[in-house]
Amino acid sequence: MVTVSTSSEAYHHGNLREALVLEGLRALEGPNGKAPSLRELSRKVGVSPTAVYRHFPDKQALDQALAREGLKMLGSEQAAAAQKAGGGAAGFAETGRAYVRFALAHPVLFRLMFTQGKPVDKDEPVDEARALLIANTRALASNSERAETLALQAWSIAHGIAMLMLDGRIPVDDALIDRMLDTKSLFPDQGSKSEESP
Repeated sequence: MVTVSTSSEAYHHGNLREALVLEGLRALEGPNGKAPSLRELSRKVGVSPTAVYRHFPDKQALDQALAREGLKMLGSEQAAAAQKAGGGAAGFAETGRAYVRFALAHPVLFRLMFTQGKPVDKDEPVDEARALLIANTRALASNSERAETLALQAWSIAHGIAMLMLDGRIPVDDALIDRMLDTKSLFPDQGSKSEESP
C-alpha cells in the first residue's frame, strides 16, 4: 500500500508534484482502483485545481507520471531481489519473479505502466527495470545479439505470466512463479559463473 502525508506544509517547500504523484498512486491502490481526475486530485491534496494544472496540464500527463513512478518502483524491487540472490543467473531469475509479484501486488498500476508512453521506443529514456534487464543479460550472455534476444525472451515470459495470473487464466501461485521463472534453461552454462557473479 502506498502511503503519503498530505500536510500542506510539504507543498510550501516545493514538493507538490511529488505529493500529487503519491496521492495518485494511493488512488490506484484504493477501492476504486483508478487514477483520480485532476480535480479530484486537487481536492484530495487540498490545493486549487490551478496548482495541479501547473504540474499536470491534463490527465494523460498525470497517468504518464504515475506510470514512470511505477517503473521506478518495479526497478527498485527487482534490483533488491537480484542483490539478495547474489547476482548472476540466480539474481536474474529473481528479477523475473519480482516482476510478476509486483504486478500481482499492484495490478492497476502495473496495467497503467504499460499503456502510457512507448517503453521500447528508441527515443524514450530507458526505465530502471528495463536497464536492469539489459545489464543482466549482457553480463550473462556470450554476445550482444544473444543478450538482446534473452532480454526480450525473459521480459516476454515474465510479462506473460503476470498477465495470465492477473486475468485469472492461470492460478496465482508462488511455487508456480518460482518454477516458471527458473533461468537454468536460458543460461545452461552459467552454473559456476553465477556463483561468482556479484
